[in-house]
Amino acid sequence: MRSPAPLCFRLLLFACGLAVGGTGIGCSDPAATAAPAAPVAPVAPAAIRAADPAGERVSTPAFNWVLPLFTDKEGFRSMTLRGSEVRPVGRDIAVTDLSITTFSGDAAARVDSILLSPAAIFYPKENRAGGEKSVRFIRGDIEINGSDWTYDHAAKKLSLRRAVRVTFQAQLNDILK
Repeated sequence: MRSPAPLCFRLLLFACGLAVGGTGIGCSDPAATAAPAAPVAPVAPAAIRAADPAGERVSTPAFNWVLPLFTDKEGFRSMTLRGSEVRPVGRDIAVTDLSITTFSGDAAARVDSILLSPAAIFYPKENRAGGEKSVRFIRGDIEINGSDWTYDHAAKKLSLRRAVRVTFQAQLNDILK
């Protein structure tokens, strides 16, 4: 049985836009996953496309995946993504049982919101996620459920297109006036 470390390392490199050894990330060739004797230079994106013109790589999934993201300047925790299983899909990441926890982005590291979905795609270059299946968004005194959704972390925006239900846990004074 192979150690999970090479696959996790490959997935981390994938999220950073790099590939190493063999045919790229998630290579199923045991010889390609062995540690190289010398440092391996990153493979250019054109080389990756040439090795797989259809853009459909069958890869081994990573299990119990965690990707912490930090603020650019201070290095405080901004967002943590978790999934029970992930697979690369082109430049993006397909995630099963996605959990996104967003933080205040300061030294307090206060949890701002939590987003849960059974299946989604994470777009690492844009810090966006989306999916057609259900989503549950929890923040302070509001909970939002729906499906066919997109989350943009930079804009702190969740868009839902179907079966939307919003529950307020706060008192709404004079809402019908």
